[in-house]
Amino acid sequence: MDTNRRQLVTAGIAGAASSLAFANGPAMPQRMSPFAAALISNAAASDRPDLYGPFIGAWEAEGEAFLPDGSRRRHYWQIYFARVLEGRAVQDVWVTPARRGRHLGQSQPWGPFTNQYGTTLRIYDAKIEAWRVTWLDPAAGYRADLIGRAQGDGIFQEGTGADGARLRWIFSDIAVNSFRWRAEVSRDEGATWRKALELLAQRSDAA
Repeated sequence: MDTNRRQLVTAGIAGAASSLAFANGPAMPQRMSPFAAALISNAAASDRPDLYGPFIGAWEAEGEAFLPDGSRRRHYWQIYFARVLEGRAVQDVWVTPARRGRHLGQSQPWGPFTNQYGTTLRIYDAKIEAWRVTWLDPAAGYRADLIGRAQGDGIFQEGTGADGARLRWIFSDIAVNSFRWRAEVSRDEGATWRKALELLAQRSDAA
């Protein structure tokens, strides 16, 4: 493991405690429920790569949505990552607009995805040597299924949304306490792509 990757994984381990926020919601009680205790894992399973390990913990993100008419909308996210299912998977929750904290009430509306409260389950599939990524958001009524792989210093995920759109969801500039994420969309079977969303996330125990 190279030095940069080791630092990122170490930061993920250090952030594991803040993943309790993901499990317990905004109130963050002192003790996990039996369900959360069964779901959340303290360590990654040893039989698979720990691609998403650096993200374990709580994050705040500032986002910009790029609308089809050329306008832009600024909005804010709360994001939580945790290892789950005996460390064989990573699950996360992405929330916008912020339900609490310093960015409460500051997000601009940006159409059907203005309100999101969804979860991703990321499971490694040894048969394809990649991660199967499923996003479910009952707030926005949207599902996406993607395949995720390391690409350079980032993570490239490509798949299809519930509306038939082709999707690229890309993690980049991954550091100990920050990362960038962007969404690209194609509605012509991949002939052309449009950047739909870009986020800059900062690690925050108080997210």
